[in-house]
Amino acid sequence: MTRGAPVTEISSRLPDTDSLRARAVESLRRCGVEPTADGGDLVSRTPLTGGTLFHLPSSDREQVDEAIGAAHAAFQEWRTVPAPQRGALVKRLGELLIEHQQDLADLVTLEVGKIRSEALGEVQEMIDICDYGVGLSRQLYGRTMASERPGHRLSETWHPLGVVGVISAFNFPVAVWAWNTAVALVCGDAVVWKPSELTPLTALACDALLTRAAADVGAPTDVHRLVLGHRETGERLVDDARVALVSATGSVRMGRAVGPRVAARFGRCLLELGGNNAAIVTPSADLDLAVRGIVFAAAGTAGQRCTTLRRLIVHEDVADRLLEKIVHAYDQLTVGNPFAADTLVGPLVHTSAHTAMSRAIEAAQADGGKVLSGGERRLQEEASEAAYVRPAVVRMPAQTDIVREETFAPILYVLTYRSFEDALALHNGVPQGLSSSIFTRDQREAERFLAPDGSDCGIANVNIGTSGAEIGGAFGGEKETGGGRESGSDAWRAYMRRATNTVNYSDDLPLAQGVNFL
Repeated sequence: MTRGAPVTEISSRLPDTDSLRARAVESLRRCGVEPTADGGDLVSRTPLTGGTLFHLPSSDREQVDEAIGAAHAAFQEWRTVPAPQRGALVKRLGELLIEHQQDLADLVTLEVGKIRSEALGEVQEMIDICDYGVGLSRQLYGRTMASERPGHRLSETWHPLGVVGVISAFNFPVAVWAWNTAVALVCGDAVVWKPSELTPLTALACDALLTRAAADVGAPTDVHRLVLGHRETGERLVDDARVALVSATGSVRMGRAVGPRVAARFGRCLLELGGNNAAIVTPSADLDLAVRGIVFAAAGTAGQRCTTLRRLIVHEDVADRLLEKIVHAYDQLTVGNPFAADTLVGPLVHTSAHTAMSRAIEAAQADGGKVLSGGERRLQEEASEAAYVRPAVVRMPAQTDIVREETFAPILYVLTYRSFEDALALHNGVPQGLSSSIFTRDQREAERFLAPDGSDCGIANVNIGTSGAEIGGAFGGEKETGGGRESGSDAWRAYMRRATNTVNYSDDLPLAQGVNFL
């Protein structure tokens, strides 16, 4: 198969950093944040040009300690507020998010580089989780169980847990915060948020909107606190015994550091770590449908989603036909200004991500891989400090070490298989276990993929790609992905503590298991 000529590589010229800074100021002001004079060690930069937007001060040790203390004090009051009243705060937040959806989407694009539709979609995800949280506030159900003792009632209740420390990553700077915060607040918890150091502006805007929502409904302002900074700031959340739950999103390396430290103080962890997601394409698959799912999952957000499709496992009989369609689609992807309506791929978050991408492609080629499309850097003349790349498709002879690693960039490795058992072995043969999919019209293959001995991931899809999860289902994965669950289903239980209750309404005191004593 030969590589096709690019149809469109650049969607429009890039704006300059000064105009982007002005746009950020306007969006922040509308959200209730008044940008101050530059000063501080935290650099807010935009991947669109690589230029600096602001310098912001990090939260020092005393400020983090004060934020945790204030949140812990607010929790003492908040936990006694009836859950439906707590839901009113989340409802008001959702209303403000609708009002400021365009502003927040602007900030997401400015700080992350997401194209307009994806940025708006991320804010919509925040709105959706607020809707979910409002309903959840009236559905924090426990169970009643049959007691073995006459005149006794056995049940369980769920109670607020405490302060939740949220450490979020750059790639979903507002949605993941909202997943945690909307659910934690209706569960009666307080939240201290440490966002990625790459996305402080979106965090300031979200914090301002939630502060306004709290004032509007009469909730304690300190039920949510924001701390900005680098790794040391997050470490203070990890190590503070007043933080009952640490919900951390990031790399496997980060999770290996966070998990043991929280466990050492008997705190709780909710980890959402790496993903090396794969899709199997069988001989019966609708190839046109598969292409649409594959290209978005692999190239969307410039390959910077935790659910990005990184491995494509295709049956030998359909591999050449499918790859021809995929390469044709890749060659038409518009790369450039993410604010432009026709752009499909914006920049990587920083140039080091492009360096990692280049090294991964070189390692794949050294292992016998063949680049079928993409991999080149674009727009260097306009923005030398920005990293615009064409998403790459690399055909591999085997699942080598580099394929088993997660490279946070748009590289799609293609492998072929002969038997379905071989496909499953390739699919599960990586340390990560987040998202997965299969494209097939064979019901037996689909059901086998979803069976206990099928996909070993926390998310398993049929005839859709690996990315684009809905908030109604629990989100998370297994193995090195960390085992945490956020968002829908019963993920709310991670933010609460369970109490088993026995009530004796009889005149006797029978002991369990028929024990006699006194």
